[in-house]
Amino acid sequence: MVFTFFSRDHAVAAADYAAERERMVSEQIEARGIRDARVLESFRKTPRHRFVPEAERSHAYQDYPLPIGEGQTISQPYIVALMTELARPRATDRALEVGTGSGYQAAVLAPLVAHVYTIELEPSLARTAETILRELKYENVTTRTGDGYAGWPDEAPFDIIIVTAAPDHVPQPLLDQLKVGGRLVVPV
Repeated sequence: MVFTFFSRDHAVAAADYAAERERMVSEQIEARGIRDARVLESFRKTPRHRFVPEAERSHAYQDYPLPIGEGQTISQPYIVALMTELARPRATDRALEVGTGSGYQAAVLAPLVAHVYTIELEPSLARTAETILRELKYENVTTRTGDGYAGWPDEAPFDIIIVTAAPDHVPQPLLDQLKVGGRLVVPV
């Protein structure tokens, strides 16, 4: 049996991650107004603890960002949920995520769309995310290392583009790669 320690100072078996995940959905995401049933279901099934370093797993289902290396963080669950709901994902959509990070946003989005293309500037983060996504059998996610602000022209156009980094402007290549009627979610 695998054990981890929560800040509540008690051991929790790995199987209890599901209970923590459900608590995260009900207390942090639904309680703050996220209503899309498909988005909520994706959060219930996506193991956030797999997308954080071992040392951070005891905090995986708390509503705050966690360090993932290279000076980067995994976004807090509510922000991932909000961005996902704002994108209004449909089963036929092709999505581009700029800023793969840990791979968590791509994993949440994958069951909701036809395909996710995710691009990460930091090679080590891209490799780690790709490994985790493959281990968890996300077959409709393609990862790539590169400058996300340049988008992914070879796979454009996209129905959805989600930028998880915070640029000081909306990069023109992303606008150029968005389908007419597409949805762009970017924190500016």
